[in-house]
Amino acid sequence: MNLYSPTARQSEIVDNRRDRPSNHQVQSRSKQAQRATANPESSEAILAKFYGPVRSELQSVEQQLNTELSSPYPELQQLLRHGTQLGGKRLRPAMVLLFGHACGHLTPRHQTIATVVEMVHTATLIHDDVLDGANERRHVPTINAQWNAHTSILVGDYLFSQAYRLAATTHCTTACEKVGEAARRVCEGELRQVLHRDHISLDEITYLSMLQAKTGELCRVACELGARFSGASEAEITAAARFGNSLGIAFQIADDYLDLWGDDQLVGKTLGTDLEQGKTTLPIIRLLETASAIDRLQIQKILEGPAANRAEQLLPMLEKSDAQAYTRSVARQHHSDAILALEPIGEGEAKRCLKTIADFSIDRRF
Repeated sequence: MNLYSPTARQSEIVDNRRDRPSNHQVQSRSKQAQRATANPESSEAILAKFYGPVRSELQSVEQQLNTELSSPYPELQQLLRHGTQLGGKRLRPAMVLLFGHACGHLTPRHQTIATVVEMVHTATLIHDDVLDGANERRHVPTINAQWNAHTSILVGDYLFSQAYRLAATTHCTTACEKVGEAARRVCEGELRQVLHRDHISLDEITYLSMLQAKTGELCRVACELGARFSGASEAEITAAARFGNSLGIAFQIADDYLDLWGDDQLVGKTLGTDLEQGKTTLPIIRLLETASAIDRLQIQKILEGPAANRAEQLLPMLEKSDAQAYTRSVARQHHSDAILALEPIGEGEAKRCLKTIADFSIDRRF
């Protein structure tokens, strides 16, 4: 499997506003157009590959999202609708529905919880964009870029509040508890990462535990509730939770990889922010672990230096090390754990779609 689309090395951190595309961006866009021409795939084919038997239900989730994120105040309506464009391919609500389909049958609760999960996820993305100073996500301007950081924080809070209100309509205390706990764990993971900024002593075990909270937890709860609401067995519920947890970690490791070696235009969001923000991700952890004492001192000096120069100075050192290959191998291991977790789930189109989503988590091209 080709884990990551090949891209040219990011040689510089471009201006936050990105008013002028760099040579790297121009070349990447050209390559993107060539790939799209060489490997055309219709939207219908993509939807069938990912969502298969739950496509109509996912459309209902989309409609409910639009209903929940509506306001009688015109100035808020535009803002909230803009927020619905930031969540991407709706993978988390799809997993709620796919596990419901794979483990028994879908109920009205599945649609509600799928909507709730996407609202919580979108809220975390909006807040992340403020923390990272990101200007683009899913090929559209972030709320903080188009409006401001204050507005972004309030929209994220609005989404969290609306999600908890909607979860309560299921009249299921387990669902409310698990969604609330997942949101708490996401915030906990983000807080730990903020407090660990510029800490070169961060080890891989601590890093992975932060990823589990930041990304794995919400995926885990989405999959678990999807199975639970369908009347699944305890073995199936446990399998669903394991799948979501491993997939979420693999997804976030891939994100951290793409932040260094990805293509803004392909990924659809502002990249190159981790080093600027002082985040120590797996490639940097591996580089520090395998560097000589002299190189380690040089790396430390770079990380303590001007934020805008870090990527330009560290990328050559990263590429001479095994950091790229190691990061891919760790992502691949968590992907394998996710696939293995699906064994208790009955065969069918829903299970095939879940495997496709797992593959996508470490092979993202858009």
